[in-house]
Amino acid sequence: MKKLINAPDAVVQDALRGMEAAHGDRLRVSYDPAFVVRVDAPVEGKVGLVSGGGSGHEPMHGGFVGPGMLDAACPGEVFTSPTPDQMEAATKAVNGGAGVLHIVKNYTGDVMNFDMAADLGRGEGIEVESVLTNDDVAVEDSLYTAGRRGVGVTVLLEKICGGAAEDRRSLADVAELGRRVNANGRSMGMALTPCITPASGDPSFELGDNEIEIGIGIHGEPGRFREETRSAAEVAERLAGPIVDDLPFNSGDRVLAFVNGMGGTPLIELYVMYGEVARLLGDRGIQIERNLIGNYITSLEMQGCSITLLRLDDEMIRYWDAPVDTPGLRWGV
Repeated sequence: MKKLINAPDAVVQDALRGMEAAHGDRLRVSYDPAFVVRVDAPVEGKVGLVSGGGSGHEPMHGGFVGPGMLDAACPGEVFTSPTPDQMEAATKAVNGGAGVLHIVKNYTGDVMNFDMAADLGRGEGIEVESVLTNDDVAVEDSLYTAGRRGVGVTVLLEKICGGAAEDRRSLADVAELGRRVNANGRSMGMALTPCITPASGDPSFELGDNEIEIGIGIHGEPGRFREETRSAAEVAERLAGPIVDDLPFNSGDRVLAFVNGMGGTPLIELYVMYGEVARLLGDRGIQIERNLIGNYITSLEMQGCSITLLRLDDEMIRYWDAPVDTPGLRWGV
């Protein structure tokens, strides 16, 4: 195992120190319990947005803390859910009197711990709502989940809900918008290689030299099937076809097309994939109104990608376009 780390059990703390050193003008970092919070939190009269999950998926979630997106993020150990005390502390830190929204990916540990934290927050007199993301069409149940996994839609939901919260929309409005985003988004991913977690030092799964995994999860969970290496055009069809058919997306729909790298895939290959996705959607009469291409929800150094499509309405477009100023996503400021 070759990694730029000091010690396997110090990776998350050391990364938080680096994040604080790099972005201390816009973020505060708490180390015990661990969470990242925007420097001006709590913002009076604004719904606070809190998300989190296992580390190893950077820039999600800590890289999306700042105006126009999250108010706080809770990092667990690598591929491990954060704990309720982290989530409770983050909830209290961002409570500006308008309530707090938890954005939760559908992984068993995340769901359980965020539920506990929400109850603790309510016990402190904070109004707390939760939105669950479960957009992965690859499998119904996985190693970490009951039901579909929450993946790429999480990033889009955090941005759109972040814009609504900055616009001083109510907690009920922001939560309803988040649920609508989740209901209209679908994702699917694939892997060319496994990743290696620092604690284990071993690949998270095995792939032959000429094999790819279709439908992989962001923790290296198995997908729909394994097959020989294919062209980008064929891989795009393997992913986009089930996504389009699942909602289903129809001719005339306006979508945000998100081609996401899993951490080890060069941008040139992501643009190749985006071109194939654009061609496939064009053939079906589906109009791409917005896009996002790059590494935003990763799996350490895994090579591969995921595709997310979100059916847009005017309100989603408005808040997607709204200014955002975070380490991992920035425009309009």
